[in-house]
Amino acid sequence: MIDLKQNVQYVKSVGPAKVALLNNLGIYTLEDLLTYFPREYEDRTKTKKIADLVEGDEVTIEARAVSEVSINRIRKNMTILKLIVEDDTGRCTITWFNQTYVREHIKRGETYRFFGKVTKEFNHLQMTSPVYDEVTTLKNTGRIMPVYPSTYHLSQTAIRQAVENALKMVEKKLIETLPNYLLTEYNLKDLETSLKQIHFPSSETERLQARKRLVFEELLTLQLALLELKGQTELEEGICFEKEAKMSDVINTLPFKLTKAQLKVLEEIDEDMESTKPMNRLLQGDVGSGKTVVAMIAAYKAVKSGYQVAVMAPTAILATQHLEEFKKILEPLGIKCSLLLGGTKVKEKREILEQLENGTIEVLIGTHALLTENVIFNKLGLVITDEQHRFGVRQRTAIISKGENPDVLVMTATPIPRTLALILYGDLDISIIDELPPNRKKIETYAVTKRLEERTNNFIRKNIDEGRQVYVVCPLVEEKEETGEEEKKELKSVKKWTEKYKNEIFPNYKVECIYGKMKQAEKDKIMEDFKNGNIDILVSTTVIEVGVNVPNANIMVIENAERFGLAQLHQLRGRVGRGEYQSYCILKYDSHCSQVARERMKIMQETNDGFVIAEKDLELRGTGEFFGTKQHGLPEFKITNLFIDMPMLKSVQSVALKIETEDSGLKEEKNAKLRKLVDKKLKQSVAL
Repeated sequence: MIDLKQNVQYVKSVGPAKVALLNNLGIYTLEDLLTYFPREYEDRTKTKKIADLVEGDEVTIEARAVSEVSINRIRKNMTILKLIVEDDTGRCTITWFNQTYVREHIKRGETYRFFGKVTKEFNHLQMTSPVYDEVTTLKNTGRIMPVYPSTYHLSQTAIRQAVENALKMVEKKLIETLPNYLLTEYNLKDLETSLKQIHFPSSETERLQARKRLVFEELLTLQLALLELKGQTELEEGICFEKEAKMSDVINTLPFKLTKAQLKVLEEIDEDMESTKPMNRLLQGDVGSGKTVVAMIAAYKAVKSGYQVAVMAPTAILATQHLEEFKKILEPLGIKCSLLLGGTKVKEKREILEQLENGTIEVLIGTHALLTENVIFNKLGLVITDEQHRFGVRQRTAIISKGENPDVLVMTATPIPRTLALILYGDLDISIIDELPPNRKKIETYAVTKRLEERTNNFIRKNIDEGRQVYVVCPLVEEKEETGEEEKKELKSVKKWTEKYKNEIFPNYKVECIYGKMKQAEKDKIMEDFKNGNIDILVSTTVIEVGVNVPNANIMVIENAERFGLAQLHQLRGRVGRGEYQSYCILKYDSHCSQVARERMKIMQETNDGFVIAEKDLELRGTGEFFGTKQHGLPEFKITNLFIDMPMLKSVQSVALKIETEDSGLKEEKNAKLRKLVDKKLKQSVAL
């Protein structure tokens, strides 16, 4: 048996410098390294003849050195090495840059294998900077080689070496994580073989077998954990809200008509609230689809049944916005709403806490400040969390514990394909508002390159002169020397763009910037100024992705749009189009960007539907990247890609249900290993 939690520094070939770089990739332990799976593979087993080479190929050739390695020093710090090789079909030039040691290893007259990219120079094919082996060895060629997600200063060779050494460390010492009966019944490889074959496959068949086993385990663990969470809530006795507290009483007072989708969702919520089972519902809806009004109507029913409501938002500015909206609708109906923030003054906070405890305050809206111990509700019946991906399970649990099994409504504007949502939020029922209010104008989206910059700027000036406001979002600058220094990169990027907009492009307008690491009070002040029309152009990072409602802002400019994912572009676009004015989203992108990035620009111009966009995003990037950041608070998949693994998921769901039906709680000895996996998964989810 081996300790998989031991620090990665104890793996051979990982020194102190590499530890920091591996940490940047989220690799801290031996287990992290073993489960750091390749993102793709290079098949170096098939060799090609020189006469058959095509420009752009990445191939292996087997050829004899027919010249010495020549060295040409063209300037300081730049050395070019050239070698001529041949096989029985023709000759090819091999080129290396600054790799003078090559000269010592390659001898004229000997045969070698070279793997690299074929390029063309002066109509002559050559191979640039290939790896090579003597024909008797299989270190760099003749194998299927893994390619890992990497970081600056950490080469593929270094990662491969570390993984190879880690696999040697655990040889014959790994404890199998799945029960034998599952391995046999579903024809799955053992864990040790699977890890070896996923990193260094001996064939494509072996790689697929290894992947099948690892995906099966990942999905089965998640499904069993979600079934357990759901089972726990189903066993609990919840609040049965009164039938006499009719949602229609508040619906009839609204100054607008609800959409069919909103009414359908309210029916589902009403049914939940009147049942004895605690409501545990996820409300998905695109930006501007009217989730907040649905939450208000649910809050009305809870209060009229004699209970209090907690509404938790991720930022002070969003919480303040919610208060304004809740007050407008609920206070005329005799419901007292109040706001509690981290920055609320001591005297005011004391009064709020007293009124909350004696039941005078019926709806309390706030940020993380609601989670503190001194926040005591008189009779908490409904918890609403907005933008759930900003809160972990632990925070959700903390607010729920302030009542006795209150109903829970979780809202998100992050579009997740329905099939995926059913899996990822398996402990929640799901409602979707899939239509926008009829008064919402479609946001016109344009993807432009540098060529149209002047025209774009004139368009912005015209709109500001007509009284409108503009958001400009810029990405983090990916500067290699600053790897890992996110704060510096963010600041540098925002300040660079702000200076450009303020001094060069729009010197006659009021330009301000906002970024994540600013003090909250400073951020709130700038957002307030923007909301009140005192700022014409607000330059920001994605900190405004979830934020304040500014109906007067009708243009969203996204600089270097090719650096953003589809879902994020859609979220950012949703900041405009909230008022009576026609709104626009301008995606400025580099004309030399990748095909995938160009495809994203095309999709953004074609549709405003967040769910269509989410499906496309998943298709383009796979779940690894789709949920690659922890900001979503969703389970992190190490190897599963739900776009291609949906058939596997469906079969695993039925396996999980069968196991849960036969052995609820996984108490039988045969399921002891599964019990361990599920406990570990539940522990991780609570730590989010």
